[in-house]
Amino acid sequence: MFSTPFVLSFALLLSLPLLFLLAPRILPPRPLPISLPDELDDLSLFHKATISSLPSKSSTSSISHLGKTNPSPKIAFLFLTNSDLVFLPLWEKFFTGHENNHNLYNIYIHADPSVKMIKPQSGVFKDRFITAKKTRRASPTLISAARRLLATALLDDPQNSFFALVSQHCIPLHSFHYVYTSLFSTKPIKTESTSLFSFNSVKKLPSFIEILAEEPNLHDRYTARGEAVMLPEVTFDQFRVGSQFFVLTRRHALLVIKDRKLWRKFRLPCINTESCYPEEHYFPTLLSMEDPKGCTKFTLTRVNWTDSVDGHPHTYKPFEVSAELIYRLRESNSTYSYLFARKFSPDCLDPLMDISDSVILRD
Repeated sequence: MFSTPFVLSFALLLSLPLLFLLAPRILPPRPLPISLPDELDDLSLFHKATISSLPSKSSTSSISHLGKTNPSPKIAFLFLTNSDLVFLPLWEKFFTGHENNHNLYNIYIHADPSVKMIKPQSGVFKDRFITAKKTRRASPTLISAARRLLATALLDDPQNSFFALVSQHCIPLHSFHYVYTSLFSTKPIKTESTSLFSFNSVKKLPSFIEILAEEPNLHDRYTARGEAVMLPEVTFDQFRVGSQFFVLTRRHALLVIKDRKLWRKFRLPCINTESCYPEEHYFPTLLSMEDPKGCTKFTLTRVNWTDSVDGHPHTYKPFEVSAELIYRLRESNSTYSYLFARKFSPDCLDPLMDISDSVILRD
């Protein structure tokens, strides 16, 4: 009635849906994007940074006894890059534009070691490269790199009070003085005390991180690792999206490097790689779950998504650079002006430098 080849072909066709359904259960698990040695290295670093940030009663009392005042708080600028820092001359002017700036900031650079880069031999960026690991877009390696930067900055200087994550495609939109004054003059908000012995609401400076509960493809992003993989730690109602770049306070930086529970989920490999952007979800989800009132829920880095391509935002070209563009990029719907912007092509450096003194770094 039916030839044997026809029967076999028909049976194979019917079995394909069943094969796709059972494959994840039959096949061995996909390897984690983060290797065990790298994970152990990070855990050791995070532990050291956490211990170093614990308050010391003896040091506090000795300072009080001597009558010394605390040094000025600093901003830690965390550069996450997989290419040359093409806008380094503009950032050099940003940092050195005021005689007292050098006591108010620190610089830390996480450069992908698998990419050949030209490291600066002089200036404020010299010797600011931290121990780094390979990174890959749309993978948890970017989360690890950001956490590595945070931990290094926490460990390096107890006066680091804000932690600003930027990329090689970011530029400043204001002078350092404007950025510093804006952050440290921010109106404090009420949040729950982190003390083990106090449950009173205290006023603290907020973190500037975008936290969005609604996004057209949010469900696809939530299930990128599998339909129920994020459970029970993160329900869909708790899942958030936001910009990869942020400005965190010290208490939130510590919260990030101490986390283990959510990291165990976000480090898992994705099945649907087209919807997998863990660096845009881990930080807003964690902070939204742990301290939503301590965050402004918006970013200070301006990005143009109107004509994005392959998950990348609009990239500004030299002919677009002007004073009008800088003024427009500063504008915000909140009470805070944008402090940084991305994404600029490398050949924008010259036109940006041309307006650096008269527009960008002029308050």
